[in-house]
Amino acid sequence: MMKQSAWRQMTEPGFWAGVLVVLCTLSVGADVHQALKTPSMLSKVLQRHKRDWKWDKLYVHEEMPPKHPPEKIGKLENTYFTPSARYNLSGDGANKIFTVNDNGDILVHAKLDREEKSIYRLTASLFNVDSKKQLDQDDSFVIVVLDINDNSPVFPPDISGSISESSRAGSVVMSVKATDADDPTTQNGMVGYKLLNGTDLFSINYNGEIRTLTSSLDREKQSQYLIAIQAKDMPGVNQRGNSATTIVTVNINDINDNIATFKSREYRFNVKEDSEPGYQIGVLAVEDKDEIQNKDPTFTIHKFGEVFDIKQSNTKDGALSLKVPLDYETLKAYVFSVNVDEHTVSKSPDNRGPNLLTRAQVVINVIDVDEPPVFSQTLYNFSIYEGPFKNPIIGAVSAKDPDATAYKIRYSIEDPNCPVVVDPVQGHLSLKKQLDREEESSYTIQVTAHEDVPNGLKSYAKVNLTVLDINDNAPVLTNGNGVYVCESDKPGTIIGTVGAHDKDENSGRFRFTLAKKSSNFSLTDNRDNTASIKLKQGGFSTEHSVEHVLEIEIADGGTPEQKSTERLTIKVCMCQAERQVEYCMAYAQTGMSVSAILAILLCIVTILVIVILMVLRRRYQKEVLVTKSSGEIHEQLVRYDEEGGGEMDTNGYDVSILSSACNDGSFRPATGPSLYAVVKKPSACKGDMAMMIEVKKDEADHDRDGIPYDTLHIYGYEGSESLAGSLSSLDSSSSGSNLDYDFLHEWGPRFRTLAQLYGVDGSDTDSSD
Repeated sequence: MMKQSAWRQMTEPGFWAGVLVVLCTLSVGADVHQALKTPSMLSKVLQRHKRDWKWDKLYVHEEMPPKHPPEKIGKLENTYFTPSARYNLSGDGANKIFTVNDNGDILVHAKLDREEKSIYRLTASLFNVDSKKQLDQDDSFVIVVLDINDNSPVFPPDISGSISESSRAGSVVMSVKATDADDPTTQNGMVGYKLLNGTDLFSINYNGEIRTLTSSLDREKQSQYLIAIQAKDMPGVNQRGNSATTIVTVNINDINDNIATFKSREYRFNVKEDSEPGYQIGVLAVEDKDEIQNKDPTFTIHKFGEVFDIKQSNTKDGALSLKVPLDYETLKAYVFSVNVDEHTVSKSPDNRGPNLLTRAQVVINVIDVDEPPVFSQTLYNFSIYEGPFKNPIIGAVSAKDPDATAYKIRYSIEDPNCPVVVDPVQGHLSLKKQLDREEESSYTIQVTAHEDVPNGLKSYAKVNLTVLDINDNAPVLTNGNGVYVCESDKPGTIIGTVGAHDKDENSGRFRFTLAKKSSNFSLTDNRDNTASIKLKQGGFSTEHSVEHVLEIEIADGGTPEQKSTERLTIKVCMCQAERQVEYCMAYAQTGMSVSAILAILLCIVTILVIVILMVLRRRYQKEVLVTKSSGEIHEQLVRYDEEGGGEMDTNGYDVSILSSACNDGSFRPATGPSLYAVVKKPSACKGDMAMMIEVKKDEADHDRDGIPYDTLHIYGYEGSESLAGSLSSLDSSSSGSNLDYDFLHEWGPRFRTLAQLYGVDGSDTDSSD
């Protein structure tokens, strides 16, 4: 279609007239063409005689199909041109789209599109064919692509706009804009607009601005309009040019121009009497043609406004709620009216008439339920003095059954640690133990009231009990650590100030006096709950000083008055200037603390227990030695650390129970190491060993020449079959022994000491003979 339009323009007489003008322009030199533009340049061209090139700008129409032979659009002319000279082109499209022949004619070989490229910049040069020498300087020129109306206007997709309903006439709705790819400086690229429908409500101007023609737009009647708009280029030229059409969506925005009305003349609800305040009873539905964001009704309750409340719900309806509890026994039904109103920006014609339901009747039926007991108060406050109580009654609570059945009520306190008990029938509260305000000054008690029937309902009430103070605490001394005397203090110096503290709530003024007079210090009551301690005489020294103690009596002035006597220890210190303490004498305390006494007693008891255990152990050991049977006799081995040791050098210890005995009651001494090595250990008779011990004891008792023993050394033997025999010395006497121990010398160095003690040397042998 664009090609046909272009050819249609070319067939018109005016078009070729323009082309002839262009061709005439091309035949004129560049200087003359430039001179025609401005008068000043004309004089310069007339004076320049050495200008060689004779062109400036060439023109070609777009969308012209290539011809054969190619179409000539201009000619290059130069004063240095000769038959042996040739032209050359370089730049945009040179030698492809545009070529030059030997005569300097510029030819076009392709169809051009102005919307793709509107200007081509080229450079012409002149050179000699034979010598290849350039004959003149290069010169530039442009080829302008002339536009034809080959493009239609184009709208953007999805065009939409909006305007509020009831807007006044002439209000701007929106603007539309269509684009045309043709040259905007010509009519080919200029666009005009036209409404194809909706002309009774909207208009559009040459800029594409859409306005309203009326103020009666109503969203409730029509919320959206679809408008067809035509955009056409070459405006003002009938039946010529290209056009395009689009659909524009115009949305009508809602405003609050409709009031809310009730959907029903009467609303009924049922509410249980035990419903709590804030309970949502129901919704009074209203109708409003506006959108929900522009729906803003207000509600007014006529009568019972103190019982019920109505507010907007999430859907802008009337939400009815309960303010206070209901009582079926008092009132079984509530009937009242509710009005709805709304302030609107403008009134819609639909908001008029007597049929609008702006008032509705509400009926609420109260449903009876079995209710728990109701206390006369939800919170009870009582108080009582601390200490011993004369009358334990604190107060009383009261509850009743609100139902028509009126069950009896019983009271209880479920907390077992509560210091208060309640009378289950009368509800009297009394103390079950003495209270101390200094331990706990208040109590919160929960009292339960329940119907005196199986599975009866319960309710609760809180009781706040405040413990009142009495003057039952004696005052104590404070600031005692800040009292000290310096070596350099002079008589009359105030060495410190003490105060007092009382745990009672409202302590009176404390009075201070000395319980015992002091020769070194005096006490002055400052009558402001403090007392000053003054030095009577100086001369104190940290090296030669004793501990100074003041006994101060403090009275609190209460009713009854409480007194206490406090001991204040005054330290003697070495001080610097302005009584800055450098060193204080640390006195040894004459008394002991309870913890120190307990520690000492514990140590004493521990020592006594250890001693008793040791004594009992020794006694037990002695009794065992005496009372053991003949089958439980132990042998006590004696070890000597050095040769010739005495009794004090020995360490004795018990070994296993002697179990060996002889079969025939005889002992046979061993004769040497070889015999000792082959000793046999047959079973023994326990009675023989006991008899032997008794015999040996009797011999020792009647032997006047024997050495006295304070211990009994008992040695076991290996039995009658042992060649070693018995090693006991009890069988020996001062008169000598018939046993030969010379074999001990043969047992090696380990038995050397024993061999020397019992062995027979030469002198012994001689004497024995």
